[in-house]
Amino acid sequence: MEMSSFNLSVRPMHDVVNEAIQYIKGRREHTISSLKTRWGKFNNVCMGGIEPNTIYTISGISGSGKSSFANLISTDLIDLNNNKEIVVLVFSLEMVGFRQIGRTLSNKLNVTTSTLYSSQQDLDYGTLKKVIDVSNELKEYPIYFIDTPGTPQQVDATIENFYQTYIKGTDKYFVIFYDHSLLTKRVGSVIETISELENVFIKHKKKPRTSIIQLSQMNREIEKPERINNPQTHYPMRSDLSSSDAMFQASDYVFVIHRPELLHITEYGPMRLPTQNKIYLHLLKNRDGGKPCILEFENDLAHNNFIEC
Repeated sequence: MEMSSFNLSVRPMHDVVNEAIQYIKGRREHTISSLKTRWGKFNNVCMGGIEPNTIYTISGISGSGKSSFANLISTDLIDLNNNKEIVVLVFSLEMVGFRQIGRTLSNKLNVTTSTLYSSQQDLDYGTLKKVIDVSNELKEYPIYFIDTPGTPQQVDATIENFYQTYIKGTDKYFVIFYDHSLLTKRVGSVIETISELENVFIKHKKKPRTSIIQLSQMNREIEKPERINNPQTHYPMRSDLSSSDAMFQASDYVFVIHRPELLHITEYGPMRLPTQNKIYLHLLKNRDGGKPCILEFENDLAHNNFIEC
């Protein structure tokens, strides 16, 4: 029995313990599971994949590939979890939706977006036919796009209305992608705006089977010469995230995608890791107690892909 105190719900330990038991049993019996992505090591450090009731933050400097990484996850959720009903809502604030689809087609057809868009020579008929065939398949994906930035209050209302319309009363998994946080319409200072946005995400992640993946920029600290010239300070830190405190506290997982070769680093960090055609994914926070780690990928961004090493 729930009791109301000052309009906030009060729940007895008995009810919360029962929820925990049901969750543990569900995980054991595989009636509850995380949503898989194409990357086994990423899944392993994330409790099996994209976990319900969880906020993921993916940050990086401009050009690091964070939007492509999130775009791959959004379609992987549909392609690799056929036994589950999944609905995806994408706030594509930095890039219009059809450009995201261009990246998806690039990846699925293993051709560059330059080729798709006939930048140097006209797309050949055979490839165009494949584009149309794959596009017809993509049209059936339960993915919805929002291209217009809004205030945190507008984001809140939009998510709530979408949830009531498409998700409530079903067993569907609901995954929200937000690209990216700094493009939210201001309601004061940047810090105040991000704080409000994080409160919105914390509210909605508590809905059944709901996950949130937000993208964010890093500040310019990691690009300073003193950081670049000292291998001990190459790796990204919590303070490198823009508006780091509110975002870091709200997130269950915090990842930073980094391409050190963009900063002309030839040997990365104290372990002297290679940088040519390499992308590194740093796990800075895991609320479930996992240790920080670094995942290594081959750079295949020409085809909008990350190849796990």
